[in-house]
Amino acid sequence: MSGNTKTLRVRIKSVTSTMQLTKAMGLVASSKIRRANEAMLKGRDYCRALEETISILSSDRESLKSPYMQVRNSGRTKIIVIAGDRGLAGGYNANVFRLAKEFPEAEFIPVGKRACEKFNQPINSSENYSFEEAAALADSLCSDFSEGKFDKLGIIFTKYQSVMSQEACIKWILPFEKSKREDVSGIVFEPDNLTVLNNVAREYIAGMITICARESFASEVAARRMAMDSAEKNAQQMISDLRLEYNRARQGAITQEITEIVAGSGN
Repeated sequence: MSGNTKTLRVRIKSVTSTMQLTKAMGLVASSKIRRANEAMLKGRDYCRALEETISILSSDRESLKSPYMQVRNSGRTKIIVIAGDRGLAGGYNANVFRLAKEFPEAEFIPVGKRACEKFNQPINSSENYSFEEAAALADSLCSDFSEGKFDKLGIIFTKYQSVMSQEACIKWILPFEKSKREDVSGIVFEPDNLTVLNNVAREYIAGMITICARESFASEVAARRMAMDSAEKNAQQMISDLRLEYNRARQGAITQEITEIVAGSGN
């Protein structure tokens, strides 16, 4: 019986240590949420401005001459996959990789340590992914697309809906779709719409990569906060159950000792 109580004490100590770790990680995630959300919201505003510009430019008939408007169907697709730098964030990384599996023929470009490990590529960080890194990648992608090396470009990222909910999704970037909007009278681009569209394409793609990375990071810290809260609650319940079992075992041991003493005194 004493061996059983000793085992229970060790388990209680182990679970308590785990609970303290999850609590600390939850606090770290909480401290990052506000900063991550601010960066994400600014990114969304920038995204709307970029999409508005592309929408206006692509509504012009001359825009169809742009290499970034060319639709090809050779089946060559590139997808940027944005995952986290670490685990312990619930299903955050798993949901991203599950969506990537739906495109088995695509060539994947990973962003984030877990994505780089998954696709055996040099490590980079999604948390600290800079616009300069995105711009360098955008330059390479624009050149390859213009030369016809692939037909379609997309970004798999995690869309932030709330602290409780995040969803892995894909955003298609290239080729640009022709806009059907007609409310562009009075808007003039110099020297002309086609030239501006071709020059703004790299800025747009770099911006989209950066924005999706920021949104994914906000989703990651929110998912980790929820996962750590859940783990802490489970640990508390486990400790409560183990303490109850420990008290029962200890009471049983005391009762057994008293019974043996009484039985011995009777002899």
